[in-house]
Amino acid sequence: MINRELIRIKIVQLTYAYYQNGHKNMSHAEKELMFSLSKAYDLYNMLLMLIVAVNKEMRKKLEILSNRAEREGTQPPSFKFVDNRFALQLEENHMLAAFKESSKMSWDDDTEFVRKLVKNIEQSQVYQDYMEEEEDNYEIDREVWRKLYKMFIQENDELDGILEEKSLYWNDDKEVVDTFVLKTIKRFNPKAAGKQELLPEYKDEEDKDFASKLFRSTILKADTYQKYMSDASRNWDFSRLAYMDVVIMQIAIAEMLSFPNIPVSVTINEYVDLAKLYSTPKSGGYINGMLDAIARHLHDAGLLLKPVPERKEDNMNI
Repeated sequence: MINRELIRIKIVQLTYAYYQNGHKNMSHAEKELMFSLSKAYDLYNMLLMLIVAVNKEMRKKLEILSNRAEREGTQPPSFKFVDNRFALQLEENHMLAAFKESSKMSWDDDTEFVRKLVKNIEQSQVYQDYMEEEEDNYEIDREVWRKLYKMFIQENDELDGILEEKSLYWNDDKEVVDTFVLKTIKRFNPKAAGKQELLPEYKDEEDKDFASKLFRSTILKADTYQKYMSDASRNWDFSRLAYMDVVIMQIAIAEMLSFPNIPVSVTINEYVDLAKLYSTPKSGGYINGMLDAIARHLHDAGLLLKPVPERKEDNMNI
């Protein structure tokens, strides 16, 4: 689940913090990186558990209403939603149960929030359409939860605040992790039952190694990379840059030189996007041009042994 997009985000954050905090111990900083990434995987599991928590809370509510209807001789409520096959399969998932047991995390302390989610879901048109749908199959059950997740969990300021209180590491993770939760919902197969595999923490050891190697290279070769920045432009002036810009370019150079299988254009595009997210409004365009110039300088000097994209005119305004 932890992909290179998330790894790059974490390395930008922690490299910046590393320098702001006065150059902490390298070993400690690397452990902090890996812990921060593991917390993103915790968030993935917690968001899946929120679906289960909502379904359980709605079941409690319906059981109370059903008992009241029996006493009063009125029409009992429909249990169609809580009998949703996808939600029940997720509730029985072995991997999610193991995570809950080992982490001791749950939504038990957030009952009021879960109840509010239940109320909002019941009042939604998506819910009403689902309850009135005559066709009944697993795909419909799974799809309604994908829609509800996007509507009530993916975009939810109150939830964002709750998650921030639970872990400071989750501040910038949710947007990326949401995509993995939605991907997980889509890939659920009824034949797998409780053994349905969730996304692993890392797709493979290569991604985990990518995180460690990129971070160590960024920090340990900082002076060399900053010299490359200076050599790439006669008019280089660190004073005109936001400090975050320097950090982002330093990491980008580390990636260019340390990972021969990642195209230069991919690296530049990834860090231009991060500059737009974490630095000044003008940083994206400036870093795009500067990284292009740095890549060409390294290639001409024989230090970068992979193709460099054709030069674009808008990259020349450095």
